[in-house]
Amino acid sequence: MPFKIPAFLHPVLPARFRTRPKRVAVVRLSGVIGAVSPIRRGLSIAAVAGSLEQAFGLKGVAAVAIVVNSPGGSPAQSHLIHRRIRALAEEKRVPVLAFVEDAAASGGYMIACAADEIVADPASVVGSIGVVSAGFGFDKLIARIGVERRVHTQGEAKAMLDPFRPEDPADVARLKALQADVQAVFTELVRSRRPSLKSDENLFTGAVWTGRSALGLGLVDGLGDIRSTLRARFGGDVQIRLIAEARGSFIARLLRRAAPGGTGLADEALGAIEERAAWARFGL
Repeated sequence: MPFKIPAFLHPVLPARFRTRPKRVAVVRLSGVIGAVSPIRRGLSIAAVAGSLEQAFGLKGVAAVAIVVNSPGGSPAQSHLIHRRIRALAEEKRVPVLAFVEDAAASGGYMIACAADEIVADPASVVGSIGVVSAGFGFDKLIARIGVERRVHTQGEAKAMLDPFRPEDPADVARLKALQADVQAVFTELVRSRRPSLKSDENLFTGAVWTGRSALGLGLVDGLGDIRSTLRARFGGDVQIRLIAEARGSFIARLLRRAAPGGTGLADEALGAIEERAAWARFGL
């Protein structure tokens, strides 16, 4: 059995004799994916690319931990973030661990699947492997108050699903075809990244599970929290480096809101309502 030099002697030993603690970079990916409103920026590849590059480029990094807390959102942005994580992991040859907090649902789960291992809390919400589109129909309202909707297009599908006109079955059919294509991409991605998936007919219906149930289905690899898991995996002296999220300054956000033609409090409130609704779908 090899002799292990006590930690208290490390400062006085030559560098070649020291046992260096492992270093793990942590990137938090929280919130709705995609644009929530002009001044409420959600997760996007533009917003997180810098943090990811910094995490994977950290000198001596043993692993990158992605903390996911998202109810989902834009399929394209989810896929772009997933692909960037995988590209950096393969380029730098660094393992990736994902840790689920409240939720890794829909696009949030797509991002989590970029990791080599997924760890969730027993009470986390996991899954929602599906595609959803939602909106409102105002055609009866504007007819009641005497407003006439006028739309002129070149191309019969340019005004598809206009909320101020009666729903057209042909538009719904086009939307369903788009959703089916996106769902196929999502399903193929999950199957390729999660070979341990158990056979269950409900996995790709948009259903969700707790972290504890998701473990039995193969949607996650373990239960726990980031600190305990990293200490057990890399030692009690592991260095956990949180990579700060790149955000515009508070002053810059205020200036955008106050600028002529900029967005106001009403837009901010609407964005907050939409974000709240995204979380509420999972009882969060």
